[in-house]
Amino acid sequence: MFKIASISKLYDAVAVAKLVSDEHLSLQKTLADYFPELVGRIEHADQITLSMMLQHRSGIPNLTDTPNFWTNPPKSSKEALARVLDLPADFAPGEDYAYSNTNYLLISEIIEKVLGYSKDQYIRKEVLLPLGLHNTYGSIHEVNIDDVMGGYYVGIEEDIKTADYGSMIATAEDLGIFLRALNDGSLFKEGEQEIYSSIYVYDHTGLIPGYQSIAKYHQDIDTVVIQFVNTTDFDGYTWSLSEIVYNRIVKILHWQ
Repeated sequence: MFKIASISKLYDAVAVAKLVSDEHLSLQKTLADYFPELVGRIEHADQITLSMMLQHRSGIPNLTDTPNFWTNPPKSSKEALARVLDLPADFAPGEDYAYSNTNYLLISEIIEKVLGYSKDQYIRKEVLLPLGLHNTYGSIHEVNIDDVMGGYYVGIEEDIKTADYGSMIATAEDLGIFLRALNDGSLFKEGEQEIYSSIYVYDHTGLIPGYQSIAKYHQDIDTVVIQFVNTTDFDGYTWSLSEIVYNRIVKILHWQ
């Protein structure tokens, strides 16, 4: 199994689409509607809608860009959110785009508030089990760590797979099955896919220390291509190399 990092946002967006469909959530409700206590702590909380957070158009600063996030990661969602409280917004809600992991931290908290139980439990019930995905989990704490692929950061000799940055984990097979079901619509009940299409994308990449990944469905050849790489670095060389290799793999598949 592999830490899939930000690819997990696809699962979160699916959960939101399903909860909007059954009217547990509203895309037009604001952050202040769900968490009144954040008014004055997150700028424009009364104007930032759930839809804006999903699409990274909220203007909320990215918590993983705060000092020492990766060397001294927060131990809880509360600690993570505290890193951006009282910071000025990057831009007015809806006026621009900036990728922010804070958006999806807040979305996870909103999901759990309306459900009254964990987001991971909901995703397992509504997404993983219906697709028969038995090798996808919410965190490394749910599995035998020996079953997780080692992760390496250039300049550090030891395996850093035990470092917990809050990532979901999955096998390439499980992720491939999920991505195909997401793209062909078989994951959704009536009306859910239209909601999903209005809020998020159908492929994704992931990057945390020791792990980088690409997950895309290529419609022209009806093929899902998943790439896992268990080495990262500071200057982005391994990421650039991974993209080159990924694109070559896709070209080879086109020739078949």
